[in-house]
Amino acid sequence: MLASWYDEQGPAAAVLGVGELPDPEPGPGEVRVRVTVSGVNPGDTKKRRGWLGSSMPYPRVIPHSDAAGVVDAVGDGVDARRVGQRVWVYGAQSYRPFGTAAQYTVVPEDLAVPLPDHLGDELGASLGIPGITAHRTVFGDGAVDGRTVLVHGVLGGVGSLAAQLARWGGATVLATVRRGDDLDRVDPAVVSHAVALDSADPAAAIRTYAPRGVDRIIEVALSDNADLDTAVAATDAVIAAYATRADRTEIPFWPLLFNNVTLRLLGSDDFPAEARRQAARDLTAAAAVGALTVDVGDRYPLEDIAKAHDRVDAGGRGRVLVTIPH
Repeated sequence: MLASWYDEQGPAAAVLGVGELPDPEPGPGEVRVRVTVSGVNPGDTKKRRGWLGSSMPYPRVIPHSDAAGVVDAVGDGVDARRVGQRVWVYGAQSYRPFGTAAQYTVVPEDLAVPLPDHLGDELGASLGIPGITAHRTVFGDGAVDGRTVLVHGVLGGVGSLAAQLARWGGATVLATVRRGDDLDRVDPAVVSHAVALDSADPAAAIRTYAPRGVDRIIEVALSDNADLDTAVAATDAVIAAYATRADRTEIPFWPLLFNNVTLRLLGSDDFPAEARRQAARDLTAAAAVGALTVDVGDRYPLEDIAKAHDRVDAGGRGRVLVTIPH
């Protein structure tokens, strides 16, 4: 099969190769997926770079955890009727050496989720890490029906899906963007009110829309927003943080304590298995009824995977995808 891999960590152009590798075969309880689109996440490029001093977990790594495609072979114990089924894939390279940047990937069968026929492969390849992370931030502490949820970074991959899932779950959604110029990019069908973080007093603006405070805060930059979150959190609120910009992040401990705020830190590779399965079910259900959309940015052929990684490392708007030839 045609695949991309790296045998050492480093810059994308220096370490990512593209060439032929043996076709993988599914073992017991596994399916093989003929990949059409592979999704690139910041976590994929961080692993490749050796972020935070991480080392090579395996001698060779085929990157990427997310994809869409078609099941073309199954292992022992898997229903043969799954062959030919369109699926979206998550977790392919989570504690596993070979991910989805290849013509074929093999995963445990529950990591290949049936993709309704009316949904496109690009959406399917965009649901994995960002979607499951978003689901956990929103629903990890229970239902949000009737609650007020504040989503920071609502234009980002996780933030956008978190806002849509919260709205689908019955919440009133508030959101922040970095700059006032970004406010017109926020979907009013999902977000009731958006506030720019560069405004004079974003906490006061949020309190205008949520006088008693917000019940759930979806946090992409805890080191930047800890004081703001403290100012707008309701009693017994949850701050669900999946990222920060400072490795040693300070928080206003006593105000949060007196307000009985829960701080939940979320690392997607280590979510409980049942939480991931529930997220996959809910993401598929929400997408099927049109409640989820994804802003797809740049698409790259597999031969240009290094450019795709560089694009993710540089940041910018939209989901980055790699198309797999056959």
